[in-house]
Amino acid sequence: MENLLKLEPNPSLLSNQTLPVVNSYNEWDPLKEVIVGRVEGAAVPHLEPALLTNSYPNNLGFFQKYAGQPFPQELVEIAAKELNDFCHILEAFGVTVRRPDIIDFSKTYKTLDFEASGFYAAMPRDVLIVVGNEIIEAPMAWRSRFFEYRAYRSLMLEYFRRGAKWTTAPKPSMSDEFYDFEFAQKPVEKRYALTEKGHFVIRDTEPSFDAADIVRFGRDLFVQRSHVTNNIGITWLKRHLGDTFRVHVVNFPDYNPMHIDASLVPLRPGLALINPARPCIEKELFKKAGWDLVDAAPSTLPENWPMYMCSSWVCMNILSLDPETIVVEKQEEPMQKLLKDLGFKVIPVDFRHLYTFGGSFHCVTCDVRREGKLEEYGFSDPLEEEG
Repeated sequence: MENLLKLEPNPSLLSNQTLPVVNSYNEWDPLKEVIVGRVEGAAVPHLEPALLTNSYPNNLGFFQKYAGQPFPQELVEIAAKELNDFCHILEAFGVTVRRPDIIDFSKTYKTLDFEASGFYAAMPRDVLIVVGNEIIEAPMAWRSRFFEYRAYRSLMLEYFRRGAKWTTAPKPSMSDEFYDFEFAQKPVEKRYALTEKGHFVIRDTEPSFDAADIVRFGRDLFVQRSHVTNNIGITWLKRHLGDTFRVHVVNFPDYNPMHIDASLVPLRPGLALINPARPCIEKELFKKAGWDLVDAAPSTLPENWPMYMCSSWVCMNILSLDPETIVVEKQEEPMQKLLKDLGFKVIPVDFRHLYTFGGSFHCVTCDVRREGKLEEYGFSDPLEEEG
């Protein structure tokens, strides 16, 4: 860890400017406080409909073997070390780091509609989103994540008592009617064909969205419909945020959609990464607003690396410390070169074993406080786009 002390923090991150306890409008303003997830207590979820749809066929054996049990200890230990080292690096840059409580997610629970065991508190980006001075707890769609919010409850209470606005979106009952069980059981090719036509494993019976299906560009938020985010969930978000913010629905040619932060990643005003394997269908919307969309570099991840819940495009899942500084996985050299060529300072950090748990730097964080205020970045009203 001696090398961590040699890092040179950006002076803007160490300013004494007074900010609200919760303050974040985009993905790139100077980072001041962040929640970083934990893998301790993580459990392998059962193959419920939404998970079955989002996993890949060659991974089903892992879930069938370990479902309901703690993640293998050797996976937890090395991923926990990477997370802890990442926290020290953030602290060296003057960022306040907060962590969720450790919970045993292997415990089973039963509601009026289903019985399940838990998952983890490794990815706060999935369950929490900060919009201005408000923290919103997302309803989410996996039964294994029904009680995930409890790992963050002590933090949410603290922020609330210190003046933050705290909202919990209505959690779906996750009854059998909420899922299309037939969809989940279809062969992969048929599921992909249905997804291309706008059919997903969750129905519009109750609001649902994962916070990671939303990306923030100041006043404008972009959200995708996916196997965890439905139309009624997007409608709830629009009505809740009101006229201060504008929610745009964007689409990608993704046959297994879940979470937008490996498809569209804003880097600084006017510049964003897109996934060349599934470029944004509404790219003209961004070009009209004066934004440049740059193809992300492919991952260097070996094909035999254990990946149970995401693809190698998780290499796009980077974290901006400020408009000039970005944290990137240490072995993703093509991505590092691309960002350096774009004028960024790159902070390489070992994080590959977190990939195995389904995310990277953006997934494992929720930025609670960034310097900056609400700004507009050239986008039109969603109603004008529809017209």
